Amino acid sequence: MPTVTPQALTRTVQDFLSEAAGAIVLENGAVAFDLAQSKYSISGEYNRCLLHLWSAERNAVRRVLEAEVKNGTLRLAVQRMGQARPSRLEICRERDRRSPSTRRAGRAAYEQKLRKTLERRFPEFKIVRLTSGMDLEKSFGPIYARGLIRRGRTAFAIIGVNAQETQSSIDAALTFGILWLDVCRKAQPANVLVEGLTLFVPNGTSALARERMANLNRDAAKWSLFELDERYDALVEIDCADRGNVSTRLVHTFDDEAARQRFKNSIATIQAAVPNCEVAVLSAAEVVFRWRGLEFARARLGVVPGSFRSTEEIVFGVGAEERVLEKRNEAEFSELANCLRDTRHPYGPRQHALWRLRPERWLESLVVRDVSVFDDRLDASCQYSQVPAFSAADRAMIDVLTTTHAGRLAVVELKADEDIHLPLQGLDYWARVEWHNARSEFARFGYFEGRELSNEKPLLFLVAPALHVHPSTDILLRYLSPEIEWEFVGIDERWREGVRVVFRKRSLTRHRVPDFRLPIAT
Repeated sequence: MPTVTPQALTRTVQDFLSEAAGAIVLENGAVAFDLAQSKYSISGEYNRCLLHLWSAERNAVRRVLEAEVKNGTLRLAVQRMGQARPSRLEICRERDRRSPSTRRAGRAAYEQKLRKTLERRFPEFKIVRLTSGMDLEKSFGPIYARGLIRRGRTAFAIIGVNAQETQSSIDAALTFGILWLDVCRKAQPANVLVEGLTLFVPNGTSALARERMANLNRDAAKWSLFELDERYDALVEIDCADRGNVSTRLVHTFDDEAARQRFKNSIATIQAAVPNCEVAVLSAAEVVFRWRGLEFARARLGVVPGSFRSTEEIVFGVGAEERVLEKRNEAEFSELANCLRDTRHPYGPRQHALWRLRPERWLESLVVRDVSVFDDRLDASCQYSQVPAFSAADRAMIDVLTTTHAGRLAVVELKADEDIHLPLQGLDYWARVEWHNARSEFARFGYFEGRELSNEKPLLFLVAPALHVHPSTDILLRYLSPEIEWEFVGIDERWREGVRVVFRKRSLTRHRVPDFRLPIAT
């Protein structure tokens, strides 16, 4: 590769990493860092491009000599400190690093293993169909093996996922299982009843699927869940009927005002550079700063080197990038602040990375100003955003938790783009809020102080731009438990200029007639 300047290398690495929040870093073919849990900083000083990566387990500094972006991977020629010979570092947006041929072979082998498992477990049933072929029209990819078993006029939809797939793909299996069940029901003759869905997941990975299945409509279908150990051909059925068995924990609230007072100097420093930025207290020892939902700095308590004393420090950066704010990099922080103001506004340049990043957080920053825009029953004076209450779900935070004026809890799940998983992700949070509320834990952990919470089951609000509703949403909502009172809210596409409701759909209650036909963009 031709020689490039350290400044150009720094810009290449920064531009790639700014849109690769969940990337993995490979060194010598092995995963060294997961940027979903790690941090990094990039320096172009002293005529060198230095990449610093660190996590709770390890720390690494590499001098970047060359950079190339190819097929979603940033390939770097780097030099370790004290070593003359360069080595190779790869930063990959795609977490599944298997080659296409390896993936195909693994999925084909799993399909045959699943066939043998079905023949052994359900000998009285005939396997009518089993495939892992793509069907993009119905949202099915090659990750999942899909089938149908039949005995006389009775049939069951089958879906399975192998252990080599990512955990997020395994967690998403139930979403595609419900859609496959619906496809099978529509495809069968009128005299054949597809009674339900049987889902197969790898050994030790069923927690999220079990919790979701426990809150599906048991009058609409029979739901079965199995863990398949591919190595030993062992099959274990998982009980998904117990709705009280939820893996979740609630974090204590803290004194928000005391934290703001503790970090008043840092808050004044950041607000002087970025007036009207959002200040959010994460804990008694950490405060974050956001501009239209995008975090760009945080203040925290650190330890003074060589002592046990704590000190206040400010770090800045977007995504996993993090640099301590010091005299020598004040100009870089000012540049970031100016760029945020110039690009991240409703009429900013849509192609700019800072404009596109974290759209759901941008939407959330507007919603928390007045959550009653979705329903006048909601109390805008009593709400929490990004509640860290859940440990078993594939996402860690609930977008907005609030109450009605009568004290009934309400969960608000937001999506700024089309997302097939919106209904079941909303179900995750609803189930956990319902679990904690049934045990009176919100008051005990300091939430909604001074308010009496209702014993009624929570409301669930699912919010998305009206033209970015996934076509499968209405099918998935149809299979939720009738105990869940949900409301789908479609908002105007120009929500960055202000949130405005353009349509709403509600679940079946004693006083409402269901209508599952959501307006979908064509």
